[in-house]
Amino acid sequence: MKASVIFTTYNSPEWLEKVLWGFFCQTVQDFEIIIADDGSRDDTRAVVERMRLESPVPIRHVWHPDNGFQKCQILNKAILAASGDYLIFTDGDCIPRADFVEQHLKLSGHGIFLSGGYFKLPMHISQLISHEDILSQKIFDINWLSSKGLKRSIKNLKLTARGWRASLLNALSPAKLTWNGHNASCHKEFILAVNGFDERMQYGGEDCEFGDRLKHLGLKARRVRYSAICVHLDHGRGYVTASMLEANREIRAETLRHRTVKALVGIDRYGEDESWELPPEH
Repeated sequence: MKASVIFTTYNSPEWLEKVLWGFFCQTVQDFEIIIADDGSRDDTRAVVERMRLESPVPIRHVWHPDNGFQKCQILNKAILAASGDYLIFTDGDCIPRADFVEQHLKLSGHGIFLSGGYFKLPMHISQLISHEDILSQKIFDINWLSSKGLKRSIKNLKLTARGWRASLLNALSPAKLTWNGHNASCHKEFILAVNGFDERMQYGGEDCEFGDRLKHLGLKARRVRYSAICVHLDHGRGYVTASMLEANREIRAETLRHRTVKALVGIDRYGEDESWELPPEH
């Protein structure tokens, strides 16, 4: 099964570089990376071109001009660009553990989507993480993180649970079985069947609304919070507005009320021959 890993980015080249390093050391490498770029400047493109030279897997850079927070639009374009029949979604601020792709493929199933989470790091640790720290997987070692100032928490179980313990915690977790854009996956055929992401939506619940429609289509959700692991690099969210959140709440409520399956404004608005992939500068 060919997989495509899709993640969004926007003017965060330092974080993007760290995320790509994480995908370069995966235990399986039969996948491609699709960078869904929501209008970043040229310094992001420069990072992508440099990282392409050292990548063990294909990297495709899908970009459109900056028009505010348009994550749903760029995700739909990235989905169309993906050649895999299984799509794994994360974010450009989430570094995957070395078995991240392997776990998604291992736990996948036809007619289900996987619902994962992330382990949030404070800003000071996010900034100090180096290339070597990622390659050695120190950033997933709770003792190393503690030595850097990470506080003790029940949430640290995400990094320490393995095997049957991880499976047990997945079963016992009270977390809702929602589509979480930073860590989720599904067969591409079902994503196309629900018309992708609803492009009327900006920040706030857009991922959950997409998952609602997958459920209305008939898919079941499987929790992988303690199996498919990624760490989240800290950042601000200055792009969020109250009106944006309220508009999204109304759209999601409408989706739930009418058990909507297909996005009103979604992936079918694009032609099959359209391309937003940025070619290499050379």
